Amino acid sequence: MVETKERAEVSLPRLQRRFKELSDIGLDPEVGGLYRMAFTQEDMEARSWLEKEMEDAGLVVARDGAGNVSGVLEGREPDLPRILIGSHLDTVPCAGTLDGSLGVLSALECLHAMNEAGFKPKHSLEVISFSDEEGRFGGMFGSQAVTGKLTPETLHNAKDLNGVKLADVLERRGMDPWKALEAVRDPKSLECYLELHIEQGPVLDVAREQVGLVEDITGLFKWSVTLRGEANHAGTTPMDMRQDAFFGMAEFAYQIDRVLEENGSERSRATVGKAELLPGSANTVPGEANFSLDVRDTDPEILRQLSDQFRRALSAIARRRNLMFEFTVESEIEPVACSRPMLDVLEEKAKDLGLAYRRMPSGAAHDAQMMATITPTVMLFVPSRGGKSHSPQEWTSWDDIFAGTNLLMETLLELSETGVTDSQEA
Repeated sequence: MVETKERAEVSLPRLQRRFKELSDIGLDPEVGGLYRMAFTQEDMEARSWLEKEMEDAGLVVARDGAGNVSGVLEGREPDLPRILIGSHLDTVPCAGTLDGSLGVLSALECLHAMNEAGFKPKHSLEVISFSDEEGRFGGMFGSQAVTGKLTPETLHNAKDLNGVKLADVLERRGMDPWKALEAVRDPKSLECYLELHIEQGPVLDVAREQVGLVEDITGLFKWSVTLRGEANHAGTTPMDMRQDAFFGMAEFAYQIDRVLEENGSERSRATVGKAELLPGSANTVPGEANFSLDVRDTDPEILRQLSDQFRRALSAIARRRNLMFEFTVESEIEPVACSRPMLDVLEEKAKDLGLAYRRMPSGAAHDAQMMATITPTVMLFVPSRGGKSHSPQEWTSWDDIFAGTNLLMETLLELSETGVTDSQEA
């Protein structure tokens, strides 16, 4: 067994070849970015390409009702719970080549190398590529289906920003939307889930560390906020007689640092990323301000405190400036803790490989966030150069990709024999 493990080696040229081929699917040669949004023709082409690569790797290939693509390396004891490894292939508009794809292709390479070496794991190993992680129709559609979080209401009502309905798109792709509800997995059928991802931030790159071992994945809430005052003439309305919605929004933005300092943690984040003033005239006092608020932390209690305090701040500002306010909760995701036994295995293997690493949180949401609700889950990061992601400038050195994939390989070789429970007892 030891000899077989030693012969299961990551092939960087094969990994590079797959990245090159996948990166050509959905590439816009004029701007350089990828356009492979969920359930577009390019996304469907990527799924078919992945299935062919899985077959070439000797895996048993399947596609479930949510469009998730899987490749399985059968274990010696197929009745044992499976180990899942993966991420997604869909992208945001004008994307880079690594977000999501790294997790799928590195997992595929690990299983390909094991199969090539004649290594048959005790637990079956499954590479999975989830549908619509990036949120064309809300986000994490595929992993929500697998974890039983998908509802008939979501299937019926979900639309993209252009008003295109998810159900209509699935039917055009030859899929029965209601079959997505059948993609749910029994938690007892799963041993654990692992996901390799680029950091999408600057911490590892600045510290010149090769891998990050993710302890916690942030939770978040997103609001659409409206402040209403009264539109009026910019020249004839005295400053002390205005109901200026912009001033209310500006004061709220100024309050964000205070709210975080008093009620948040070092892991707290709050962002106003989109704003609109109405009626939008240069010589008119804004009567309405619409803006987004995105708040994140890894502690659910801190998130609740921040939600309460941001509501209080809005209420006080509206009262003081004679404005009306309302907000709509667009999404809420609970933070999750990664499996400490699995983290211990990752850390042990990182030391064995001589990698520079750190334990750290994830400030972005991932499919792992859904999977952690039904099975032990862990993530590992590799550096993003300059902290860039969701852009054509997104990149990670091949050395770091190779290091991360090797760490994933060694961890899988361990967990595929011991399982998570045995690792914890050890």
